[in-house]
Amino acid sequence: PRSPTAPTSSASCGAALLQHTEHTVTAAFSLFVKAKEVPAAARCPAGGEGVRWRCCRQAFEELSGIHRHVALQHAGDIGLLAAPTDAAPQAGLTAEQAPPEVSPSSGPAPAGRADGLHGHSRSSPEISCTLPDTSHLSYDDLTSKVGEVLLYYCYCEVKDPEKLCAWQKALCQHLHLTGKVRIASEGINGTVGGSKVATNLYIEVMLSQPLFKDILCQEDFKSSAGGAHCFPDLRVGVFKEIVPMGIDPNIVSYKETGIHLSPQEFHREVEQYLSQASQGQSDTILLDCRNFYESKIGHFQGCLAPDIRKFSYFPSYIDENLELFKDKRVLMYCTGGIRCERGSAYLRSKAVCREVYQLKGGIHKYLEEFPDGFYRGKLFVFDDRYAICSNEDIISACRYCGTLWDQYKLCSSQHCQQLVLTCPSCRNKGLTACCHVCQEKALKVTSRASGQTLKEECECTRRRPRVPIEHVSQKTLVCPENHPLLDCKLPECPTHHQHYRIPLSLGTVL
Repeated sequence: PRSPTAPTSSASCGAALLQHTEHTVTAAFSLFVKAKEVPAAARCPAGGEGVRWRCCRQAFEELSGIHRHVALQHAGDIGLLAAPTDAAPQAGLTAEQAPPEVSPSSGPAPAGRADGLHGHSRSSPEISCTLPDTSHLSYDDLTSKVGEVLLYYCYCEVKDPEKLCAWQKALCQHLHLTGKVRIASEGINGTVGGSKVATNLYIEVMLSQPLFKDILCQEDFKSSAGGAHCFPDLRVGVFKEIVPMGIDPNIVSYKETGIHLSPQEFHREVEQYLSQASQGQSDTILLDCRNFYESKIGHFQGCLAPDIRKFSYFPSYIDENLELFKDKRVLMYCTGGIRCERGSAYLRSKAVCREVYQLKGGIHKYLEEFPDGFYRGKLFVFDDRYAICSNEDIISACRYCGTLWDQYKLCSSQHCQQLVLTCPSCRNKGLTACCHVCQEKALKVTSRASGQTLKEECECTRRRPRVPIEHVSQKTLVCPENHPLLDCKLPECPTHHQHYRIPLSLGTVL
């Protein structure tokens, strides 16, 4: 028979669940508002109490004002932070247990303490939504233009990408960081810029995040001089892949990657490869996994650099050139290492190579140890700087006159997002588009009604094969000017708008 106390028990469970939900939403709301705080040292300008919160380019002095704004404009973000990750309710935050009170140096919360919104499972650790305490820092400390840009990635199983995304967005806003962060069920990939104080705090918090424990380490963060001004804004989102290769991660997983080589090991391998290649005896391919506009301004000597516009074309490039890689040792590299993770896994899945290796930490880490090594030219980066340098070599040329030049600008035609190498002299002549088609189209666009746009139809992309097919050629190791490989500094050919190519028995290389 049914127990007479059953209805009472059900009612109690319902009340407990409702109370838990209310506490969780309250905690998420507090977390979001805390992320919008202006540091105490910057709150009291002369003549008034001063701004205490900033959000959506608005300033708020009263608590009721920021509360009203967040409730009306950011209900969706609050929902992501408050939503439980499992069917059963998880331990949530109360207003008194607000995560900003926890210092990033304190590490993960001790067992049993409700310091974060959890998504814990046997296969995927909890996601801690704590924010660092910045009350001891001034506004200038967090917003100084003298800072750096961080580049990192971490492959791991993420059970609740949306919750990680909401926390990551709140964290970056809290530290006044700008940049781009991609999150997926396979991990996180980010490049963010800010003051040195802010980026150091960001690294500390990321390393204390239980989700990345024992996976992400200090060395995984590549840094370069810059700051928040290097990006136009902050973009954090959830995607299918943390690097857009266009292949389902469940089909080609990062877990099947190639063998990682340290910068020292990779340097020795490249040295040996160049020595053997000069005698026409190499069985190795030094493969650049980046796009053509990246390799155009900087690359490893003797590399094979596919003439592709997007990394999503890389799998097709491998498929169309499988014979090129048959029975070869492949040394792969990219900017920070992430494209090699999936790229090497895809190449290994074809079972044609003898061995597949990749540069751990990418060109970034290699240049830290070998600024005058086998990498020549600049390193392309995906922010407003476009490139950073480690040596004085210029290996590319102005698109119009052929003068040595390697500083990119966006095509001046508004419909086009191509990058163009055009020297100051040519720019002064009005040659600011990536090609003649864009140059003419820019004039037509200015004469059209405002708001009317044209579909990109650029000569640069129209005449370039989407996926080039490499051809086996004669065994020679000289450029068109008969310079030895290691001595040649011949720039981009201004007629064909591409690097000189050095034919080898294994294919064509830069």
